[in-house]
Parts: sequence; structure tokens; C-alpha cells
Amino acid sequence: MGYKNERMGYQKDLLSSRAVIKKNNYALIPHDGLVNNVLPGFENCDMSILGSPKLGAGFVDYIITFQKDGKNLAGVGGDGIQTLAYVIEGALKVSDGEKEYELTAGGYAYFTSDQKMYLENNQETATEVFLYKKRYEAIDGYAAHTVVGNTKDITPIEYEGMKDVLLWDLLPKDLGFDMNMHILSFEPGASHAYIETHYQEHGAYLISGQGMYNLDNNWYPVEKGDYIFMSAYVQQAAYAVGRKDPLAYVYSKDCNREPRI
Repeated sequence: MGYKNERMGYQKDLLSSRAVIKKNNYALIPHDGLVNNVLPGFENCDMSILGSPKLGAGFVDYIITFQKDGKNLAGVGGDGIQTLAYVIEGALKVSDGEKEYELTAGGYAYFTSDQKMYLENNQETATEVFLYKKRYEAIDGYAAHTVVGNTKDITPIEYEGMKDVLLWDLLPKDLGFDMNMHILSFEPGASHAYIETHYQEHGAYLISGQGMYNLDNNWYPVEKGDYIFMSAYVQQAAYAVGRKDPLAYVYSKDCNREPRI
């Protein structure tokens, strides 16, 4: 069933979807149609695998709803895999096995590639979490470190000088990190200044609003709950539409490393 909207059984309408999958190029995966994946270690959780190597990504993204008593006490990441958890709604306990952190909406935790991340719902009602995993690429003289914070405590940057387009950097600009996680927010009517074409790939989960997104010079309607994968060099840009909420998404970006030859 489509667990996000509990759509199942006999339908009165014709089946349709906004999903667009161009493997190794780009993908739009709407929340309507996500199915529940059962994965080892996750208990009382509804979750879907979004971006993955099978799609063409160099990382794995998940959207997870931790139900009452939802948890993963087996641990994710470690053994060369770095992790970042971002709380969309609710409250989450995150631990590296020694130190414990309590995250609320807008909170996030980045753990290095030698740390396991343990997660547990920290409230009676459901908690929604965006989870990212990527194999760490080490370079001599630099190392990543644990980062825990909340976007409410970060002063956003005016993206390329535009007052109605704001950017939050979740991780330091430090060569120890081979990736960063950001939030980009467009007020209704705002857009990118140009269609971007670049080396970095992205996995983006929309946390509010509605808009139109350009992927490989095709425009698609998008809204809260959608997921977008953008591979290296694919054209990309957004317009925000609607009357109230900004179009905002949390997204990853590989950085600080030379291309491999």
C-alpha cells in the first residue's frame, strides 16, 4: 500500500503518478505511491528507501516514520559509512553508544564513518526523519567530526544576495567533510537566479510548500513530501508557487574532494 496516504484496496479512479525515473540522471518520487520497506534493525517504523546506487546515487536516502516505540538499536552507519539524521517532525533520541542527544523538529546529527548511529522515537506520537548514508572519502591531514544542532540556531544566508531565497548550512565548511547538508527555502514567487549545471549530485526531500522544478530542462510540479534525485551535471532549478508556505527542501551535496580518475 502507499503507506504515506494509506491508499490501498479497490480504487474508483484511474491509476496515475507524478513519478519520473531517469536512472543515472534524475528522479522525482512523490509521496503518493511510496511503499513501506522492512529493513533489519528498524522496529515499529514505516520507511522508504529513496535515493540509492540502484537509482544512480553515490549515497542512500531514507524517509522514516518512527511510530510509538519506533527505534533502531542495532545501529546504522560505521565501518566506513557516515550518517546524518534530520528531524522533520517530532522528537528523536540519537546516540553513538556513549553520548546521547535529543533532537526536535529542525534538529540534526552527523556521525562520522567510524561511529554507529542509534535512533529511538522520543515521544508517544510519530516522528518523521530524513536519514542519509554515504561512504566516507578520507584525505590526508583532515578528518570529519560529530556535529549536532538545530536549524533554529543557525542564521541563514541570503542565497546569492536574494532576500527571499535562504540557505542553511548544517555542517562546517571544513575539508574534513566530503559532503554537506543544506536547507534551501524559496518564498512564493522566488526562484534560482539561473538553471544550475554542476559536478555535484543531490538528494532532496521537500519539507514544505509547492513549486515547479527543472530537471534536465523539463519542468515538473513538486510539493511537500516529494523526493528529488539530481545526478552530476543534470540541469536544475526551482520556482516557488502557492500563497503561503515557502518551497523548502533539505538536501545533500558532495564537496571538498577531487574527481577520481
